[in-house]
Amino acid sequence: MSDFAKEKQAIIDAMVAYKVPGIQKAADDAKAAGMEATEIIDVMGAGMSDVGILFERGKLFLPHVLSAANGMTAVVKSLEADLPVDKMGSTLAKVCMGTVEGDVHDIGKSICSTMLQCGGFDVVDVGRDVPSKEFVAQVVENGCTMLGMSALMTTTMTVQRDVIALLEEAGVRNKVKVMVGGAPVTQAWADKIKADCFSESASEQVDKAKALLE
Repeated sequence: MSDFAKEKQAIIDAMVAYKVPGIQKAADDAKAAGMEATEIIDVMGAGMSDVGILFERGKLFLPHVLSAANGMTAVVKSLEADLPVDKMGSTLAKVCMGTVEGDVHDIGKSICSTMLQCGGFDVVDVGRDVPSKEFVAQVVENGCTMLGMSALMTTTMTVQRDVIALLEEAGVRNKVKVMVGGAPVTQAWADKIKADCFSESASEQVDKAKALLE
């Protein structure tokens, strides 16, 4: 029985090449060869991880990552009829993602949001320069069980601590796993403010987010 090695590599190569038509063709070819829809999606996820690594190394840029993500989204939509009923619309968890108040940098946050979506999470991206109280409001209103906060400046990283304090005041801190990241953020800082997770890259964040669910 074929292990579809050729088709799997073609999908990964297409993801890295980030062209939507190429990604769709690779998926269509794999389906025609007999690959299951769920396996095709899993392989695209692996390809998306490679895209994230190349982005972090400066080999690809945000438009390329978003194009690869759009290709994956299009393929998933085209495969919906072939997915098992229990896979339709299922997500690992609902995550609120945003850049903290006073900080307008959002490229890192955007790539993390994209990678989480491709990793099976339902992401509510609230943008950049998000007021601290808005994070709490969005978590409560959307029923999010995870919150990711990015801070790209030392002057704004303290806002991550403020938001955690507001979650405690609102009585929902124990219901939400808090993830923090950004250039000045470290594991020591995450430990100090009692965040649940710190990651240095988008691909690492996806892995750690999944680990938090275990």
